[in-house]
Amino acid sequence: MDAAEQPTLRALLRRRDLGLRVVSAETDLPPDAFDRPLRWVHSSDLADPTPFLAEDLVLLTTGTQFDVDTDVGVYVDRLADRGVLGLGFGSEVHRAGIPDELVEACARRRMPLFEVPYRTPFIAVARAHSEAIAAQAYARRSWALDAQRALALAALRPRGLDASLAELGRRLGTWAGMYDASGSLEHSHPRDAVDAAVLDELGHRVAEVLTRGLETGQSLSIAGDAFMLFTVGRGGQLRGVIALAVDALDPEARTVVTSVIAMAGLALEQSEQLARSRRRLQTQLLGSLLGDDPAIARRVLGSVPPAPVVVAVTGDAPTGALFDWWERRRSEHGTASFLAESDEGLTMCVSAADESLLDEVADRFGIRIGASAPDSYDVFSRAHAQALTALRQRSDAGVSRYADAVGSSILSALATDEARLVAESRLAPLRDHDARGGGDLEGTLRTWLEHDAKAEPAAAALGVHRHTLRSRIAQAGALLDIDLSSFPARAELWTLLHTARD
Repeated sequence: MDAAEQPTLRALLRRRDLGLRVVSAETDLPPDAFDRPLRWVHSSDLADPTPFLAEDLVLLTTGTQFDVDTDVGVYVDRLADRGVLGLGFGSEVHRAGIPDELVEACARRRMPLFEVPYRTPFIAVARAHSEAIAAQAYARRSWALDAQRALALAALRPRGLDASLAELGRRLGTWAGMYDASGSLEHSHPRDAVDAAVLDELGHRVAEVLTRGLETGQSLSIAGDAFMLFTVGRGGQLRGVIALAVDALDPEARTVVTSVIAMAGLALEQSEQLARSRRRLQTQLLGSLLGDDPAIARRVLGSVPPAPVVVAVTGDAPTGALFDWWERRRSEHGTASFLAESDEGLTMCVSAADESLLDEVADRFGIRIGASAPDSYDVFSRAHAQALTALRQRSDAGVSRYADAVGSSILSALATDEARLVAESRLAPLRDHDARGGGDLEGTLRTWLEHDAKAEPAAAALGVHRHTLRSRIAQAGALLDIDLSSFPARAELWTLLHTARD
Protein backbone atom coordinates (compact mmCIF):
# COMPACT_ATOMS: atom_id res chain seq x y z
CA MET A 1 0.00 0.00 0.00
CA ASP A 2 1.51 3.34 -1.10
CA ALA A 3 1.83 6.28 1.25
CA ALA A 4 -0.32 8.40 -1.12
CA GLU A 5 -3.25 6.05 -0.52
CA GLN A 6 -3.12 6.63 3.24
CA PRO A 7 -4.58 9.54 5.19
CA THR A 8 -1.69 12.03 5.24
CA LEU A 9 -1.10 15.68 5.96
CA ARG A 10 -0.81 16.31 2.21
CA ALA A 11 -4.25 14.80 1.64
CA LEU A 12 -5.66 17.02 4.41
CA LEU A 13 -4.08 20.17 2.98
CA ARG A 14 -5.56 19.41 -0.44
CA ARG A 15 -9.11 19.63 0.90
CA ARG A 16 -10.33 22.83 -0.74
CA ASP A 17 -13.35 23.10 1.55
CA LEU A 18 -11.05 23.52 4.56
CA GLY A 19 -9.04 26.41 3.08
CA LEU A 20 -5.81 25.40 4.84
CA ARG A 21 -2.70 27.36 3.83
CA VAL A 22 0.82 25.97 4.08
CA VAL A 23 3.21 28.40 5.72
CA SER A 24 6.36 26.23 5.64
CA ALA A 25 8.37 25.92 2.45
CA GLU A 26 8.29 22.24 1.41
CA THR A 27 11.90 22.47 0.22
CA ASP A 28 12.96 23.24 3.81
CA LEU A 29 11.20 20.15 5.19
CA PRO A 30 12.11 16.43 5.19
CA PRO A 31 11.17 14.74 1.86
CA ASP A 32 8.30 12.79 3.42
CA ALA A 33 7.09 15.53 5.77
CA PHE A 34 3.65 15.74 4.13
CA ASP A 35 3.33 12.06 3.20
CA ARG A 36 3.79 10.22 6.48
CA PRO A 37 0.75 8.21 7.65
CA LEU A 38 -1.28 10.52 9.87
CA ARG A 39 -2.89 8.86 12.87
CA TRP A 40 -5.16 11.67 14.12
CA VAL A 41 -5.85 15.41 14.35
CA HIS A 42 -5.97 16.92 17.85
CA SER A 43 -6.43 20.46 19.19
CA SER A 44 -5.01 22.01 22.35
CA ASP A 45 -3.96 25.43 23.69
CA LEU A 46 -2.00 24.01 26.63
CA ALA A 47 1.48 25.40 27.16
CA ASP A 48 2.71 21.78 27.18
CA PRO A 49 0.18 19.34 25.66
CA THR A 50 2.73 16.57 25.05
CA PRO A 51 1.67 14.38 28.02
CA PHE A 52 -1.71 14.02 26.32
CA LEU A 53 -0.53 13.46 22.74
CA ALA A 54 0.23 10.33 20.74
CA GLU A 55 2.83 10.05 18.01
CA ASP A 56 2.10 10.69 14.33
CA LEU A 57 -0.65 13.29 14.76
CA VAL A 58 -1.25 16.91 13.75
CA LEU A 59 -1.86 19.44 16.49
CA LEU A 60 -4.16 22.46 16.06
CA THR A 61 -3.86 25.53 18.32
CA THR A 62 -5.14 29.11 18.50
CA GLY A 63 -2.02 30.31 20.30
CA THR A 64 -3.61 31.50 23.57
CA GLN A 65 -0.75 29.81 25.43
CA PHE A 66 1.62 32.32 23.87
CA ASP A 67 -0.12 35.21 25.73
CA VAL A 68 1.70 34.13 28.88
CA ASP A 69 5.40 33.50 29.35
CA THR A 70 5.53 30.50 27.01
CA ASP A 71 8.84 29.96 25.25
CA VAL A 72 7.74 29.27 21.67
CA GLY A 73 11.02 27.55 20.78
CA VAL A 74 10.74 25.16 23.74
CA TYR A 75 7.07 24.56 22.87
CA VAL A 76 7.91 23.48 19.32
CA ASP A 77 10.86 21.38 20.53
CA ARG A 78 8.54 19.43 22.82
CA LEU A 79 6.09 18.78 19.99
CA ALA A 80 8.83 17.63 17.62
CA ASP A 81 10.37 15.35 20.24
CA ARG A 82 6.96 13.83 20.95
CA GLY A 83 6.54 12.87 17.30
CA VAL A 84 3.99 15.47 16.20
CA LEU A 85 3.94 15.55 12.39
CA GLY A 86 2.60 19.06 11.87
CA LEU A 87 1.20 22.15 13.56
CA GLY A 88 -1.93 24.03 12.44
CA PHE A 89 -2.43 27.59 13.71
CA GLY A 90 -5.97 28.98 13.93
CA SER A 91 -5.57 32.62 12.88
CA GLU A 92 -7.77 35.60 13.74
CA VAL A 93 -9.06 33.90 16.93
CA HIS A 94 -6.78 35.48 19.55
CA ARG A 95 -4.35 37.26 17.26
CA ALA A 96 -3.98 38.29 13.67
CA GLY A 97 -1.67 36.12 11.61
CA ILE A 98 0.91 33.64 12.86
CA PRO A 99 3.63 34.75 15.31
CA ASP A 100 7.00 35.13 13.61
CA GLU A 101 8.75 33.27 16.41
CA LEU A 102 6.46 30.25 15.80
CA VAL A 103 7.28 30.28 12.09
CA GLU A 104 11.01 30.42 12.90
CA ALA A 105 10.81 27.66 15.53
CA CYS A 106 8.94 25.31 13.16
CA ALA A 107 11.44 26.03 10.39
CA ARG A 108 14.32 25.26 12.77
CA ARG A 109 12.80 21.87 13.72
CA ARG A 110 11.68 21.24 10.12
CA MET A 111 8.08 20.79 11.25
CA PRO A 112 5.28 21.56 8.76
CA LEU A 113 3.27 24.65 9.79
CA PHE A 114 -0.05 25.60 8.20
CA GLU A 115 -2.76 28.18 8.81
CA VAL A 116 -6.36 27.29 9.66
CA PRO A 117 -8.61 30.22 8.59
CA TYR A 118 -11.11 31.70 11.01
CA ARG A 119 -14.06 30.32 9.03
CA THR A 120 -12.83 26.70 9.42
CA PRO A 121 -13.53 25.17 12.86
CA PHE A 122 -11.00 22.74 14.22
CA ILE A 123 -13.68 20.06 14.41
CA ALA A 124 -14.11 20.29 10.63
CA VAL A 125 -10.40 19.52 10.14
CA ALA A 126 -10.58 16.56 12.54
CA ARG A 127 -13.77 15.29 10.84
CA ALA A 128 -12.18 15.52 7.40
CA HIS A 129 -9.28 13.40 8.55
CA SER A 130 -11.64 10.92 10.21
CA GLU A 131 -13.51 10.57 6.91
CA ALA A 132 -10.22 9.93 5.13
CA ILE A 133 -9.38 7.17 7.61
CA ALA A 134 -12.79 5.56 7.10
CA ALA A 135 -12.47 5.79 3.31
CA GLN A 136 -9.02 4.27 3.42
CA ALA A 137 -10.23 1.41 5.66
CA TYR A 138 -13.12 0.73 3.25
CA ALA A 139 -10.75 0.78 0.30
CA ARG A 140 -8.43 -1.69 2.02
CA ARG A 141 -11.30 -4.05 2.85
CA SER A 142 -12.46 -3.86 -0.75
CA TRP A 143 -8.90 -4.52 -1.89
CA ALA A 144 -8.67 -7.58 0.38
CA LEU A 145 -11.95 -9.03 -0.93
CA ASP A 146 -10.92 -8.45 -4.54
CA ALA A 147 -7.50 -10.00 -3.88
CA GLN A 148 -9.04 -13.07 -2.28
CA ARG A 149 -11.36 -13.55 -5.26
CA ALA A 150 -8.39 -13.30 -7.62
CA LEU A 151 -6.41 -15.79 -5.52
CA ALA A 152 -9.31 -18.25 -5.50
CA LEU A 153 -9.45 -18.10 -9.31
CA ALA A 154 -5.67 -18.53 -9.53
CA ALA A 155 -5.87 -21.63 -7.33
CA LEU A 156 -8.15 -23.28 -9.94
CA ARG A 157 -5.50 -23.07 -12.66
CA PRO A 158 -3.42 -26.16 -13.61
CA ARG A 159 -0.47 -25.04 -11.46
CA GLY A 160 -2.69 -23.61 -8.76
CA LEU A 161 -0.15 -23.04 -6.00
CA ASP A 162 2.35 -21.42 -8.33
CA ALA A 163 -0.37 -19.20 -9.83
CA SER A 164 -1.68 -18.22 -6.39
CA LEU A 165 1.79 -17.21 -5.23
CA ALA A 166 2.35 -15.15 -8.38
CA GLU A 167 -1.01 -13.42 -7.83
CA LEU A 168 -0.14 -12.74 -4.18
CA GLY A 169 3.13 -11.07 -5.17
CA ARG A 170 1.33 -8.97 -7.79
CA ARG A 171 -1.39 -7.87 -5.37
CA LEU A 172 1.13 -6.91 -2.70
CA GLY A 173 3.48 -5.37 -5.25
CA THR A 174 6.46 -7.35 -3.97
CA TRP A 175 8.47 -10.55 -4.40
CA ALA A 176 6.87 -13.75 -3.11
CA GLY A 177 8.59 -17.12 -2.73
CA MET A 178 7.56 -20.59 -1.61
CA TYR A 179 10.05 -22.95 0.08
CA ASP A 180 9.30 -26.66 0.43
CA ALA A 181 9.77 -28.81 3.52
CA SER A 182 13.46 -29.30 2.73
CA GLY A 183 14.06 -25.52 2.72
CA SER A 184 14.55 -25.26 -1.05
CA LEU A 185 12.97 -22.48 -3.11
CA GLU A 186 10.17 -24.04 -5.16
CA HIS A 187 8.36 -20.96 -6.53
CA SER A 188 9.61 -17.39 -7.00
CA HIS A 189 7.68 -14.38 -8.38
CA PRO A 190 9.00 -12.22 -9.94
CA ARG A 191 11.74 -14.77 -10.56
CA ASP A 192 14.78 -12.44 -10.60
CA ALA A 193 13.49 -9.76 -8.23
CA VAL A 194 15.83 -10.75 -5.38
CA ASP A 195 19.62 -11.03 -5.59
CA ALA A 196 20.91 -14.62 -5.71
CA ALA A 197 23.20 -14.13 -2.68
CA VAL A 198 20.28 -12.77 -0.65
CA LEU A 199 18.13 -15.72 -1.72
CA ASP A 200 20.87 -18.11 -0.62
CA GLU A 201 21.02 -16.57 2.86
CA LEU A 202 17.24 -16.46 3.00
CA GLY A 203 17.22 -20.20 2.26
CA HIS A 204 19.45 -20.82 5.30
CA ARG A 205 17.09 -18.77 7.48
CA VAL A 206 14.11 -20.72 6.17
CA ALA A 207 15.87 -24.01 6.93
CA GLU A 208 16.37 -22.84 10.53
CA VAL A 209 12.67 -22.00 10.84
CA LEU A 210 11.70 -25.44 9.51
CA THR A 211 14.19 -27.20 11.78
CA ARG A 212 12.85 -25.41 14.85
CA GLY A 213 9.26 -26.15 13.80
CA LEU A 214 7.98 -22.58 14.23
CA GLU A 215 4.42 -21.78 13.19
CA THR A 216 4.40 -18.00 13.35
CA GLY A 217 5.33 -15.20 10.97
CA GLN A 218 8.86 -13.87 11.33
CA SER A 219 10.45 -10.62 10.19
CA LEU A 220 14.11 -10.45 9.26
CA SER A 221 16.58 -8.36 7.30
CA ILE A 222 19.26 -9.62 4.89
CA ALA A 223 21.74 -7.18 3.32
CA GLY A 224 19.29 -4.36 3.94
CA ASP A 225 16.33 -6.20 2.39
CA ALA A 226 13.35 -6.88 4.65
CA PHE A 227 11.44 -10.17 4.55
CA MET A 228 8.56 -11.81 6.36
CA LEU A 229 8.30 -15.59 6.68
CA PHE A 230 5.07 -17.56 7.15
CA THR A 231 5.11 -21.30 7.79
CA VAL A 232 2.69 -23.66 6.06
CA GLY A 233 1.41 -26.63 8.07
CA ARG A 234 1.28 -27.57 11.71
CA GLY A 235 4.14 -27.68 14.20
CA GLY A 236 6.09 -30.91 13.73
CA GLN A 237 4.53 -31.31 10.26
CA LEU A 238 5.55 -28.14 8.48
CA ARG A 239 5.04 -28.33 4.71
CA GLY A 240 7.04 -25.25 3.77
CA VAL A 241 7.49 -21.51 4.15
CA ILE A 242 6.05 -18.55 2.22
CA ALA A 243 8.48 -15.61 2.08
CA LEU A 244 7.53 -12.02 1.19
CA ALA A 245 9.92 -9.12 0.55
CA VAL A 246 8.13 -6.74 2.93
CA ASP A 247 8.91 -5.37 6.38
CA ALA A 248 5.30 -5.23 7.62
CA LEU A 249 1.72 -5.98 6.60
CA ASP A 250 -1.48 -4.27 7.61
CA PRO A 251 -4.42 -6.41 8.86
CA GLU A 252 -6.05 -6.62 5.42
CA ALA A 253 -2.83 -7.76 3.75
CA ARG A 254 -2.31 -10.33 6.51
CA THR A 255 -5.80 -11.67 5.83
CA VAL A 256 -4.91 -12.16 2.18
CA VAL A 257 -1.62 -13.87 3.08
CA THR A 258 -3.46 -16.12 5.53
CA SER A 259 -5.81 -17.25 2.75
CA VAL A 260 -2.82 -18.16 0.58
CA ILE A 261 -1.27 -20.08 3.48
CA ALA A 262 -4.52 -22.04 3.86
CA MET A 263 -4.67 -22.81 0.13
CA ALA A 264 -1.01 -23.80 0.11
CA GLY A 265 -1.52 -26.08 3.09
CA LEU A 266 -4.46 -27.79 1.37
CA ALA A 267 -2.57 -28.17 -1.91
CA LEU A 268 0.50 -29.56 -0.17
CA GLU A 269 -1.60 -31.94 1.91
CA GLN A 270 -3.19 -33.32 -1.24
CA SER A 271 0.24 -33.58 -2.81
CA GLU A 272 1.51 -35.36 0.30
CA GLN A 273 -1.30 -37.91 0.08
CA LEU A 274 -0.30 -38.68 -3.50
CA ALA A 275 3.33 -38.84 -2.41
CA ARG A 276 2.49 -41.32 0.36
CA SER A 277 0.72 -43.55 -2.16
CA ARG A 278 3.72 -43.33 -4.46
CA ARG A 279 6.08 -44.16 -1.59
CA ARG A 280 4.04 -47.26 -0.71
CA LEU A 281 4.26 -48.36 -4.33
CA GLN A 282 8.01 -47.78 -4.40
CA THR A 283 8.43 -49.82 -1.22
CA GLN A 284 6.78 -52.74 -2.99
CA LEU A 285 8.97 -52.21 -6.06
CA LEU A 286 12.03 -52.29 -3.81
CA GLY A 287 11.17 -55.89 -3.04
CA SER A 288 11.43 -56.82 -6.71
CA LEU A 289 14.72 -54.93 -7.05
CA LEU A 290 16.12 -56.79 -4.05
CA GLY A 291 15.24 -59.92 -5.99
CA ASP A 292 17.66 -58.62 -8.62
CA ASP A 293 14.81 -58.10 -11.10
CA PRO A 294 14.34 -54.50 -12.33
CA ALA A 295 11.73 -55.43 -14.96
CA ILE A 296 8.68 -54.70 -12.79
CA ALA A 297 10.10 -51.35 -11.61
CA ARG A 298 10.77 -50.33 -15.22
CA ARG A 299 7.23 -51.23 -16.28
CA VAL A 300 5.58 -49.41 -13.38
CA LEU A 301 7.78 -46.31 -13.20
CA GLY A 302 8.56 -46.03 -16.88
CA SER A 303 12.27 -45.66 -16.21
CA VAL A 304 14.87 -46.18 -13.51
CA PRO A 305 18.36 -44.64 -13.11
CA PRO A 306 20.65 -45.96 -15.85
CA ALA A 307 23.20 -48.60 -14.84
CA PRO A 308 25.72 -48.81 -13.37
CA VAL A 309 23.93 -47.60 -10.25
CA VAL A 310 24.90 -46.79 -6.69
CA VAL A 311 22.57 -47.95 -3.93
CA ALA A 312 22.55 -45.87 -0.74
CA VAL A 313 20.78 -46.29 2.59
CA THR A 314 20.12 -43.86 5.42
CA GLY A 315 18.33 -44.63 8.64
CA ASP A 316 17.90 -41.15 10.12
CA ALA A 317 16.55 -38.97 7.31
CA PRO A 318 13.48 -36.70 7.12
CA THR A 319 11.78 -38.92 4.56
CA GLY A 320 9.29 -36.41 3.15
CA ALA A 321 11.91 -33.70 2.69
CA LEU A 322 14.28 -36.14 0.97
CA PHE A 323 11.59 -37.27 -1.46
CA ASP A 324 10.87 -33.59 -2.22
CA TRP A 325 14.57 -32.88 -2.79
CA TRP A 326 15.06 -35.73 -5.25
CA GLU A 327 11.80 -34.89 -7.04
CA ARG A 328 12.97 -31.33 -7.52
CA ARG A 329 16.30 -32.59 -8.90
CA ARG A 330 14.31 -34.68 -11.40
CA SER A 331 12.05 -31.82 -12.52
CA GLU A 332 14.77 -29.14 -12.69
CA HIS A 333 17.83 -31.12 -13.81
CA GLY A 334 16.45 -34.38 -15.18
CA THR A 335 18.23 -36.43 -12.50
CA ALA A 336 16.80 -39.95 -12.40
CA SER A 337 16.49 -41.56 -8.96
CA PHE A 338 14.57 -44.26 -7.13
CA LEU A 339 13.65 -43.95 -3.45
CA ALA A 340 11.86 -46.43 -1.24
CA GLU A 341 11.32 -46.99 2.46
CA SER A 342 11.94 -50.29 4.23
CA ASP A 343 12.70 -51.63 7.69
CA GLU A 344 16.41 -50.97 7.08
CA GLY A 345 15.80 -47.28 6.34
CA LEU A 346 15.39 -45.15 3.25
CA THR A 347 16.97 -46.64 0.13
CA MET A 348 18.19 -44.31 -2.63
CA CYS A 349 19.28 -45.54 -6.03
CA VAL A 350 21.05 -43.20 -8.47
CA SER A 351 23.20 -43.56 -11.53
CA ALA A 352 26.91 -43.80 -10.76
CA ALA A 353 27.34 -40.52 -12.65
CA ASP A 354 25.17 -38.79 -10.03
CA GLU A 355 26.85 -40.37 -6.99
CA SER A 356 28.25 -37.02 -5.82
CA LEU A 357 24.70 -35.87 -5.07
CA LEU A 358 24.74 -38.21 -2.07
CA ASP A 359 27.37 -36.00 -0.43
CA GLU A 360 25.17 -32.96 -1.07
CA VAL A 361 22.19 -34.71 0.51
CA ALA A 362 24.19 -35.79 3.57
CA ASP A 363 25.51 -32.27 4.08
CA ARG A 364 22.16 -30.55 3.51
CA PHE A 365 20.17 -32.77 5.86
CA GLY A 366 22.94 -33.62 8.32
CA ILE A 367 22.44 -37.39 7.96
CA ARG A 368 24.50 -40.57 7.70
CA ILE A 369 24.48 -42.40 4.36
CA GLY A 370 26.00 -45.74 3.40
CA ALA A 371 26.72 -46.14 -0.32
CA SER A 372 27.53 -49.23 -2.38
CA ALA A 373 30.06 -49.65 -5.14
CA PRO A 374 28.67 -49.01 -8.65
CA ASP A 375 27.06 -52.12 -10.07
CA SER A 376 24.24 -53.44 -12.28
CA TYR A 377 20.62 -54.15 -11.37
CA ASP A 378 21.33 -57.87 -11.65
CA VAL A 379 23.15 -57.67 -8.30
CA PHE A 380 20.98 -54.96 -6.67
CA SER A 381 20.61 -57.05 -3.50
CA ARG A 382 24.39 -57.23 -3.13
CA ALA A 383 24.70 -53.48 -3.61
CA HIS A 384 21.99 -52.94 -0.99
CA ALA A 385 23.88 -55.15 1.45
CA GLN A 386 27.05 -53.18 0.74
CA ALA A 387 25.23 -49.93 1.51
CA LEU A 388 24.00 -51.30 4.85
CA THR A 389 27.53 -52.45 5.70
CA ALA A 390 28.94 -49.02 4.86
CA LEU A 391 26.21 -47.32 6.89
CA ARG A 392 27.17 -49.29 10.00
CA GLN A 393 30.72 -47.92 9.69
CA ARG A 394 29.48 -44.30 9.90
CA SER A 395 28.83 -42.64 13.26
CA ASP A 396 28.45 -39.01 12.14
CA ALA A 397 26.86 -37.11 9.26
CA GLY A 398 28.35 -37.84 5.86
CA VAL A 399 28.65 -40.57 3.24
CA SER A 400 30.43 -43.81 4.01
CA ARG A 401 31.25 -45.72 0.82
CA TYR A 402 31.57 -49.48 0.81
CA ALA A 403 34.94 -49.39 -0.92
CA ASP A 404 36.32 -47.11 1.79
CA ALA A 405 34.61 -48.93 4.65
CA VAL A 406 35.84 -52.46 3.93
CA GLY A 407 38.27 -52.17 1.06
CA SER A 408 41.32 -51.65 3.27
CA SER A 409 40.79 -54.71 5.47
CA ILE A 410 38.41 -57.67 5.60
CA LEU A 411 38.65 -57.50 9.38
CA SER A 412 36.49 -54.37 9.52
CA ALA A 413 33.69 -56.26 7.78
CA LEU A 414 33.92 -59.04 10.39
CA ALA A 415 33.72 -56.68 13.37
CA THR A 416 30.13 -57.46 14.29
CA ASP A 417 28.81 -57.45 17.84
CA GLU A 418 28.76 -61.26 17.85
CA ALA A 419 32.36 -61.45 16.63
CA ARG A 420 33.50 -58.95 19.28
CA LEU A 421 31.84 -61.04 22.00
CA VAL A 422 33.67 -64.16 20.81
CA ALA A 423 36.99 -62.31 20.60
CA GLU A 424 36.67 -60.82 24.08
CA SER A 425 35.80 -64.24 25.53
CA ARG A 426 38.82 -65.88 23.88
CA LEU A 427 41.16 -63.10 25.12
CA ALA A 428 39.71 -63.06 28.64
CA PRO A 429 42.38 -65.34 30.24
CA LEU A 430 45.15 -63.16 28.81
CA ARG A 431 43.53 -59.91 29.95
CA ASP A 432 42.79 -61.31 33.42
CA HIS A 433 46.44 -62.28 33.81
CA ASP A 434 47.59 -58.79 32.78
CA ALA A 435 45.09 -57.17 35.15
CA ARG A 436 46.23 -59.28 38.14
CA GLY A 437 49.97 -59.09 37.57
CA GLY A 438 50.23 -55.65 35.99
CA GLY A 439 51.88 -57.13 32.91
CA ASP A 440 51.17 -56.50 29.26
CA LEU A 441 51.19 -59.82 27.47
CA GLU A 442 48.46 -58.55 25.12
CA GLY A 443 50.62 -55.61 24.07
CA THR A 444 53.58 -57.94 23.62
CA LEU A 445 51.55 -60.14 21.28
CA ARG A 446 50.38 -57.13 19.22
CA THR A 447 53.95 -55.85 18.79
CA TRP A 448 55.25 -59.30 17.92
CA LEU A 449 52.59 -59.87 15.25
CA GLU A 450 53.04 -56.34 13.88
CA HIS A 451 56.71 -57.27 13.32
CA ASP A 452 55.71 -60.38 11.32
CA ALA A 453 56.28 -62.63 14.39
CA LYS A 454 60.02 -61.96 14.24
CA ALA A 455 61.71 -61.94 17.63
CA GLU A 456 64.64 -59.60 16.99
CA PRO A 457 62.76 -56.48 15.72
CA ALA A 458 59.81 -57.06 18.12
CA ALA A 459 62.16 -57.34 21.14
CA ALA A 460 63.94 -54.16 20.06
CA ALA A 461 60.63 -52.33 19.76
CA LEU A 462 59.63 -53.48 23.26
CA GLY A 463 63.05 -52.78 24.74
CA VAL A 464 63.53 -56.35 26.03
CA HIS A 465 65.85 -59.26 25.24
CA ARG A 466 64.66 -61.69 22.57
CA HIS A 467 64.67 -64.55 25.08
CA THR A 468 62.38 -62.51 27.33
CA LEU A 469 60.08 -61.93 24.37
CA ARG A 470 59.98 -65.65 23.51
CA SER A 471 59.17 -66.45 27.13
CA ARG A 472 56.25 -64.02 27.13
CA ILE A 473 54.95 -65.40 23.81
CA ALA A 474 55.03 -68.93 25.20
CA GLN A 475 53.26 -67.81 28.38
CA ALA A 476 50.55 -66.03 26.35
CA GLY A 477 50.07 -69.10 24.13
CA ALA A 478 49.60 -71.29 27.20
CA LEU A 479 47.01 -68.89 28.69
CA LEU A 480 45.09 -68.78 25.40
CA ASP A 481 45.62 -72.49 24.67
CA ILE A 482 46.98 -71.63 21.21
CA ASP A 483 50.11 -73.00 19.52
CA LEU A 484 51.59 -69.76 18.19
CA SER A 485 54.25 -71.58 16.19
CA SER A 486 51.77 -72.07 13.30
CA PHE A 487 50.50 -69.44 10.84
CA PRO A 488 46.75 -70.31 11.28
CA ALA A 489 47.06 -69.76 15.02
CA ARG A 490 48.82 -66.45 14.54
CA ALA A 491 46.17 -65.36 11.98
CA GLU A 492 43.41 -66.25 14.43
CA LEU A 493 45.16 -64.34 17.23
CA TRP A 494 45.58 -61.27 14.97
CA THR A 495 41.85 -61.38 14.16
CA LEU A 496 40.95 -61.69 17.86
CA LEU A 497 43.13 -58.71 18.81
CA HIS A 498 41.61 -56.51 16.07
CA THR A 499 38.01 -57.56 16.70
CA ALA A 500 37.86 -57.30 20.51
CA ARG A 501 37.24 -53.93 22.14
CA ASP A 502 40.28 -52.39 23.80
